[in-house]
Amino acid sequence: SEPRPEYGEGAMPLDVESIRNQFPILQRTLPNGKKLVYFDNAATSQKPLAVIDAMSDFYKNYHANAHRANHTLADESTAALEGARDRISKFFGTSEGQMIYTGSATEAMNLVAYGWARYNLNEGDVVVTTEMEHHANIVPWQELSKERGIELRYVPVDTEKFTLDYDAMEVAIEGASLVCVGHVSNVLGVRNDIERVIKMAHSHGARVAIDSAQGAPHEKIFFDDLGADFLSVAAHKMAGPTGIGCLLVSDAALSEMGPFLTGGSIVK
Repeated sequence: SEPRPEYGEGAMPLDVESIRNQFPILQRTLPNGKKLVYFDNAATSQKPLAVIDAMSDFYKNYHANAHRANHTLADESTAALEGARDRISKFFGTSEGQMIYTGSATEAMNLVAYGWARYNLNEGDVVVTTEMEHHANIVPWQELSKERGIELRYVPVDTEKFTLDYDAMEVAIEGASLVCVGHVSNVLGVRNDIERVIKMAHSHGARVAIDSAQGAPHEKIFFDDLGADFLSVAAHKMAGPTGIGCLLVSDAALSEMGPFLTGGSIVK
């Protein structure tokens, strides 16, 4: 196969005005008379016209219940849903069978907790996370710890470097079943060495869950090459719609998962 280009290779100079023009909300004038400048993208990103138009086109022209009816609109909705799954999977360097739609990155991490850990971990099993995590990668494990009696270990942050203490992580991972780490901190902006964490965890026989809500918008990810077992993503932080995310799952981890939400869609 052809070698993959380096991230950013061949990139054109940044045309700020052209980019601003793609976002209708940035044409707003604020009450103080100044043009809107928006820097809160770590919380949520604004939506370009291409996204707004695509969503409007769907609701105007072929909205229906995907996978649940046998008429033209349903067929078109299903094709749109699965076409998006195929494109998203390819974008993240994996196959469509490895991608699960979720409502957010938070739901994706809860899917790891309640769709994998609940089926595989028992009292005394160990989950490792860090002091740097978003609550979406802490609270599910705290709740599961109370519910199932699992042991929860926290890797500290090096207060001089504002990075994870990888020596402490090596100790914490000993005997662990799952390691959960953020790709990029939503508070510090630190990019964790997830490649190192994945190798470290797998050398101890642990599965690895990466919260990439803040990493995926800034770094090209090839999930299959990365080697993580789980990776969560939120569309609204990548100029996509609010209320959708995905969980990427390795073949091995997927085979160990059970239902997280139940209802009509799982009835055969």
